Amino acid sequence: MKLPMELRSKLRRQWQQADLRESRLLNDTCWPLLLPIGKPKASQIKQTSANLRAHLQHWRNEKIGQVEWQSIKYQSASTIVDMPLVWCIQNNKEWVAACQDKTVSSEFEFLSNVLMRVEAMFHVLLVRQRSVWRNASPQQVVQCCELAMQLQEGCAQGRPLRALSINNIDSKFIENNRTLLIKLLNIRFNQALENISLEVFLNAASENDHWLLVVPLSKGLLPFQQQRVKATELAKTKLPCSHIIIIENERCHYQLPQLKNTIAILGAGLNLNWLSNAHFNTCHIAYWGDIDSWGLRMLSIARNLQPQLTALMMDDETFENNKKSAVKELETAGQKTPEYLNADEENLYQKLLQLEKGRLEQEFIDKLVVEKFVAEWVEGGV
Repeated sequence: MKLPMELRSKLRRQWQQADLRESRLLNDTCWPLLLPIGKPKASQIKQTSANLRAHLQHWRNEKIGQVEWQSIKYQSASTIVDMPLVWCIQNNKEWVAACQDKTVSSEFEFLSNVLMRVEAMFHVLLVRQRSVWRNASPQQVVQCCELAMQLQEGCAQGRPLRALSINNIDSKFIENNRTLLIKLLNIRFNQALENISLEVFLNAASENDHWLLVVPLSKGLLPFQQQRVKATELAKTKLPCSHIIIIENERCHYQLPQLKNTIAILGAGLNLNWLSNAHFNTCHIAYWGDIDSWGLRMLSIARNLQPQLTALMMDDETFENNKKSAVKELETAGQKTPEYLNADEENLYQKLLQLEKGRLEQEFIDKLVVEKFVAEWVEGGV
């Protein structure tokens, strides 16, 4: 037999489950909710009559929802007892009331306030992911949803975010609600920002733009030997070459040979959104990074943006040939294998996680080996 307080505890735990919140707040077909109370055995009728009376009184005093009673005859007690068997919760308001929990009530009030004022496409996100609005006011969330409905891809036209003026919403608002806004835009534009930044999607100038080192590998290709270029510039600039090699670390440029019609872009790290540049689709692209979990994660990001790229010197054979230079990777990119690796790269990723020394920095690969691989790639041999 369960007392009201026991079932309240169960209802509170259910509120913490995203699937149940979604179904019960957004789908009327799941109501009513029937919670079995249970009934005593015949032996309990005689042995614990005081406890039974208290149990019955608790359920008689319950004012939320509807308690279904049934008259049950117990032969051993020679009596008929009206027993509460089911607690019936009719709707989500009764569910929240039955929880008798301040946090649950506050969150329900927040969602009730917001959901009636925003587009239905955003409801599931707001119900399931409370963390995106937990530190915001209802009005902030509503404004953020309104902003997501008004923004369009490329609408910044190269201006910084602070130059946008939509419903008196400034860049500070976007900064404070950036995570929520990106999630909302991903819903509206079918995950368009999954692998690019908000600034790239809106074509907005970044206030803290990443600078990359651009090095032409043949004379006369560019009017400089090397130059730093903003990532946002690379995201829209057509480079005068047929081959582009992306290199994780800047300090590796000295390992590169002179190569016709080839440009190296170094120091990108995880900042690879600029690879979505449509002009790059006509170029041969290679990626070379450290052989460790982070290097392979960056390779996965790059391949998602440029599926035809070639990975250079990021295989098990290269690692084994240079493992004397391997060191411990102090912080890995996680146990989950990145999505866009091929089968051999997936196996290498998991192997590196198991090794005591699972990190080979690219600058420890012999310069002659690097020159050979890069030259063969440009010539079509890789």
